[in-house]
Amino acid sequence: MPSYLALVNWTEQGIKSVKDSPRRLDQAKKLIEGAGGRMIFFYMTMGQYDLVTLYEVSNDEAAARVSLQLGMGGNVRTTTLKAFTEEEYRKIIGAL
Repeated sequence: MPSYLALVNWTEQGIKSVKDSPRRLDQAKKLIEGAGGRMIFFYMTMGQYDLVTLYEVSNDEAAARVSLQLGMGGNVRTTTLKAFTEEEYRKIIGAL
């Protein structure tokens, strides 16, 4: 199943209600599970991004829906990167 790395920042609305963030994380996990996927990891980070997560869903369209639905809440903005495993990386490079 494809993996997606989401680099997340709280919006002004999101940081004002940061105490609700754990509940919103639970909702995000349910959203991903509802899309047939799973959250692999979640970290709160210091630096350019507030949160980083890696999740799997069936395809790019499902990942786009997850990102859009998360953004619709107005609490976060995401930058989503398609991630390739080491095995996939080796296959891609080997085919050059």
